[in-house]
Amino acid sequence: MFQTKSQVRTSRLLRLTPDQVRHVMERSVEFGLSVRSKIKIYRHLCIDEKARSKREYVTILSDGDTGFVIDVADGRAEENAKQLIEKNLTPIQCAAVETISMDMWQAFINVAKKLFPNAKICHDPYHLVQHLNKAVDKTRIREVKTQNELKNTKYLFLKDKASFTDKQQMKFDAISKANYEVSRAWRIKENFRDIIRIANREGAFALYTMWFIESTKAHIPEIGKVLDIFASHSTGILNALRTGRNNGKAERLNGSIQELKTIGRGIRMLSISESLYCSSTVGLYCIETIC
Repeated sequence: MFQTKSQVRTSRLLRLTPDQVRHVMERSVEFGLSVRSKIKIYRHLCIDEKARSKREYVTILSDGDTGFVIDVADGRAEENAKQLIEKNLTPIQCAAVETISMDMWQAFINVAKKLFPNAKICHDPYHLVQHLNKAVDKTRIREVKTQNELKNTKYLFLKDKASFTDKQQMKFDAISKANYEVSRAWRIKENFRDIIRIANREGAFALYTMWFIESTKAHIPEIGKVLDIFASHSTGILNALRTGRNNGKAERLNGSIQELKTIGRGIRMLSISESLYCSSTVGLYCIETIC
């Protein structure tokens, strides 16, 4: 199933019917859930969301150290996340959690503060960079109306410089020398990425503070709005920088789900209510969600 990513192809290889394959998957999940330990201690958890459609989301709770998916729930409201956690974790398990990674979605923050009394909330750097990327693109959109040289440069500012072709590098260098606001916004974003990559976690507070002050001095409206958001979530951002905790494994899981959705070409395999389950404790790997 992991290799084919399709119940139909799996059934052909095993000379079974699709219904039989589905039945095996369901029994595997039931067995895995029945033997799951209720005393396992999780030190780092991730709460993430995945869009099913433009208006429908699911909440994924996973072990941040192993990538092990604990459970999935429909919706991303505060009550959805609360029920998901209370269903799968005991008060003792919640009390043992040291760090919990998430984006800046207020519903997740509220639940984490209520149910994880000893955990540090860490706002995932991946999502923080996303906010800055959007600000860079909005700056480009505003400037391109008066600066013809910025036309057709959207992906130039979103692409990793290491992947530039020679032509792209020449164009990017020319734009940078012209000192457009989008170029300065891009440098602010890249400087933040450098802070994320730094190995010296002890200096995170000083580096972030310097970056924040210098970014404010740029007086770029789009960047300023992001800085306002960062300022209201500074504790969670600094916790992430100091501990190095992130949603990396959860984001890779989201990528796998998206791959399955693409390969499935819209064909419904299993509903989200049947959850996504990966169990390393019983040697199983079962992906049960694709729509």
